[in-house]
Parts: sequence; structure tokens; C-alpha cells
Amino acid sequence: MSKKYFLLLFIFWSLFSCTNTNKIEINSENISIDPEILYIEAMNNFDAKEYDLALDKFEKLEKLFPLSNEAVQSQIMSAFVDYIRLNYDDAIYKFNRILTKYPSHKNLDYVYYMKAICYYEKISHEELDGSNNINALENFEQVLNRFPDSKYAKDSHQKIILVKSNIAAKHMSIGRFYHENDKYIAALNRFKIVVDDFSVTKFTPEALHRMVEIYYKLGMKEEAINTAAVIGYNYPESEWYEHSYNLLREKEENLKLLDRIKNLF
Repeated sequence: MSKKYFLLLFIFWSLFSCTNTNKIEINSENISIDPEILYIEAMNNFDAKEYDLALDKFEKLEKLFPLSNEAVQSQIMSAFVDYIRLNYDDAIYKFNRILTKYPSHKNLDYVYYMKAICYYEKISHEELDGSNNINALENFEQVLNRFPDSKYAKDSHQKIILVKSNIAAKHMSIGRFYHENDKYIAALNRFKIVVDDFSVTKFTPEALHRMVEIYYKLGMKEEAINTAAVIGYNYPESEWYEHSYNLLREKEENLKLLDRIKNLF
């Protein structure tokens, strides 16, 4: 075989090798000219839990086709990937960006819901994360107020009750602390917050009883009796009504009034 043939063969394989390498580099970019196809590819990576690949394609889709519907959906999915990875702050930032850029998007209920879920899952204990409680509550309420027929409305309503219970628990804890340290007015204010703003929670009967205790200690007999009557009317089977009743029956005149009130229920 001639030297010329060997040279041509070497050049052919060199060119083939270079061309093939370029194809790999192009293919490795996974760039499709159709945003729908690129989105499907990204979702396939997402379903396979190949989150880095999925994120890369979601970001490229947003850059290459910023006006497409798939670009908006890619931003939502990018935030969702951060949520899955427990990168709550990053997810919240992305959800906020979507709310600002697309205030009329058809999936806005989902964005508010997921933003609320991020705050909700950041709540670790009743004594901590006060801002997360408030932010979760505000965003769940956005779902209910703005999208009452949303498929996320029912769960948002249930989560609101749980968040309110968490907030009420915090107020109760602080109120008990003030009460134990004879700071009655500060304690009373905390218990009133629970009664006025978080009446749907399990803490309301106890909060009312603590108010009875404070009124009684401050010599505010009428307020104590009226508050005990509220417990009796709304929670007649509650242990806290029995505690209030037993506290106030120490004086004969209180006993007569309480018996009259109790007979009304």
C-alpha cells in the first residue's frame, strides 16, 4: 500500500474523529430548536431524577425562548427542583420572581401554594421561625382568597389551621411565661390574641381560662365571671371550664351566679 494511501486514510480518520467529536459536543448541549421538545427532554431528566441535567435545560430554555410558555413553566420547574432539594430560600426567590414577572399566569395558584409550602416546611418549632409562620399563612391565604376553586385550596385551608395552631402555641407559651412571672397585663394581651385571632385552634379554651385567672387575681370579678361564661357556652365539656368554675366558686356570690350561668347551657 502506497504512502499516499496511508496519508489519505490518516486524514480521513482525523477528519471523521474531529467531526464526530463536534457532534458529541453539540449533542451534549442537548439544544433543540423547538422549545416544546426541549421542555419534554428536561422533564424526562426530571422524571429520572437527573436534576442537574433538568435544571440546565430549564435554564437554557428560558434563555433561548424567553417568550414561550415553556420558558415560564421551566422557571416554575426550576423552583420546584430547588424545593425538592430543600433549597427553600432559592425556591422562594424563584417563585417570587415568577409572581412579579407573570402576575396573570394560569398557574399562579400553584406558585403561591408552593411558596407557602416552602415557608411551611421551614417551620421547625412553635418557639422559632415566627416569620416563616406569618409568610406561610399569608401565601396560603392568597390561594384561598384569589383562587377559591383551585385544587390547592383544600390543602391550603388545612395548612392554615396548622399554621395558626403553631402561632397560637407561641402566643400561649409567651403568655404562660408572663403569667408565671406576675406580668398579668402582658400575659392577658397574649391570651386575648389567641382568643380573638386564633379561635379555631385548640388553645382557645385554655386561653380563656388563663384570662379568668388573671381577672380574678386583679380583682376584676365581673370580667372573670363573664369570661368563664364564654367558656361554658362554647366549651361546656372542656376541662378548662371546670377549672374556671372551681376557681370562681370559692366565693358564695360567685357560686350563685355561676350556677345560674351553667344552667343556661
